[in-house]
Amino acid sequence: MQIFETRLLADPARVVLRPFHLGWQAQNAPSERAVRLVKDIAALTEERAAAEYERVLRDFKERHWQTENIFAERFEEVARNLGLDRAAYSVTRQNLIGSYFCHEYTFAAAALMNPSIVPHPDQSGMHNGAVRFIMSLRAVGEGHISSIVFREGIVERDGSFTLWPQASFATAIEPDDQSDCHHDGSVFVHRQPESTLSNSVIFPITEQQRNGLEDLRLVRFNHGTARKPDYEWLGTYTAYSGSSIRSELLRTRDFRNFELAPIRGRAGRNKGMALFPRKVDGRYAMIGRQDGKNLFLLTSDTIDSWDEEGALLMEPKYPWEFIQIGNCGSPILTDHGWLLFTHGVGAMRKYALGCALLDKDDPSRVLARSVEPVLTAENADRGGYVPNVIYTCGAQKVGDRLLIPYGISDSAVGFATCTIDALIASME
Repeated sequence: MQIFETRLLADPARVVLRPFHLGWQAQNAPSERAVRLVKDIAALTEERAAAEYERVLRDFKERHWQTENIFAERFEEVARNLGLDRAAYSVTRQNLIGSYFCHEYTFAAAALMNPSIVPHPDQSGMHNGAVRFIMSLRAVGEGHISSIVFREGIVERDGSFTLWPQASFATAIEPDDQSDCHHDGSVFVHRQPESTLSNSVIFPITEQQRNGLEDLRLVRFNHGTARKPDYEWLGTYTAYSGSSIRSELLRTRDFRNFELAPIRGRAGRNKGMALFPRKVDGRYAMIGRQDGKNLFLLTSDTIDSWDEEGALLMEPKYPWEFIQIGNCGSPILTDHGWLLFTHGVGAMRKYALGCALLDKDDPSRVLARSVEPVLTAENADRGGYVPNVIYTCGAQKVGDRLLIPYGISDSAVGFATCTIDALIASME
């Protein structure tokens, strides 16, 4: 296993402009405090309002993308919620009011971890086996709220890679106008048209997601055939409300427009579910941990409803995984079979990365598995927000190699590469 020196770290300097709610949670809930705040701003003279708005722009205009447009959009939202007469306020005062209902949020100040990686929808211009990729990461910010962020890059056949640069600002992915964020169903969101994916953040939107979107496991799913592929990018993640968890499904064709949908059925109550990249024997298939300790193979006729408890696939077998095992991303199809990365938890609650090989035609058959970890926390990588943890939510196949991004002690992200044959040879 070759370990790269590149590390992605938490960065409190990266902020995003977010709506600020004066003590209420629902985006459209009225508030006496909000009404009083608007009255206070309305009582300012036009000259004082202009001066205060100029002060806001000096402080924040260069720190964000289309700052004044965001203030204007926020005023429109507040005006709708509070029933304001827009004609009663000058444009400057409207934007000033909007600024009072916004705040900077440090979405990745605490941690950046648990990456997943898939081929980019746009593979134009790639040569010599290189693959353009999209990597998702779990960013943990103020209040320990988890959101989803992205990085784009290119991996070469030898496993080396480059990441596209990020801007100094980020933008929030916004709900579509028709989305109802207060009901227990799908919500539809979109990326700002002029913002790159690497500078976009998906924040919790619904009540079930309120305390975080955790550990997205992306997969490029083929609804078609090998000769006529029909790709959709899917991702399973955990929606955490603060008191309960639920598995949910991210769906997109272009990484510009997304659907966030609950996974229905009994299996949806669990964490750590990962889809196979195509149907298996005519059914959707998923790896899950239904009892918190062992791995199960689940199947379903529909992609968003998983009511079967599944069949036991793997139990902890070796000392480094005695406490529990779990999947670390979607299975990867190789000439040898389905390659499944796993994590094991052993003594002192140390998380290590392993793998298993499943039969290509019958993935309920485990052909081989790691006797020892293939990647474990050592030296400086042992320290972090949660020490002694190595964890990934997916790897990228390129030729006969893999690029494996991985979380380091719930604080940072590292990268490794190895050949598929070397991994297979390490299993028994």
